[in-house]
Amino acid sequence: MAHLPAWIEIPVTDLDRAENFYSSIMGIEFRRINLGNGLILSLFPTKPNEVGGALACLPSHYHPGETGPLVYLNTESVEACINLVEDAGGVVIVPLTQISEERGYMAVFRDSEGNRVGIMGSM
Repeated sequence: MAHLPAWIEIPVTDLDRAENFYSSIMGIEFRRINLGNGLILSLFPTKPNEVGGALACLPSHYHPGETGPLVYLNTESVEACINLVEDAGGVVIVPLTQISEERGYMAVFRDSEGNRVGIMGSM
């Protein structure tokens, strides 16, 4: 087993707004898939054998919020990413913080949908 976490879904109510938020702060593009049961996933870019994830929209079952597990996304530069959060419609909860020399840096924000999400990586 390469990674214990296998898949991450971040609940959203407005998929366009959420895609714009994450695209703005992380510089990524999404690929949408409709699973046919009302669930629409907007996939984060991944390579084979990496932990994957998506923005997930199914209003009857997915509810954004600040409680529950805290998901951390990898980024090249935590500082560059967190500096874009407020302009993209989010709120910084925990500013740029060094974890350790080995682990690098982290920050936590509230996204455009109201989810609490963390980022980790180099400064």
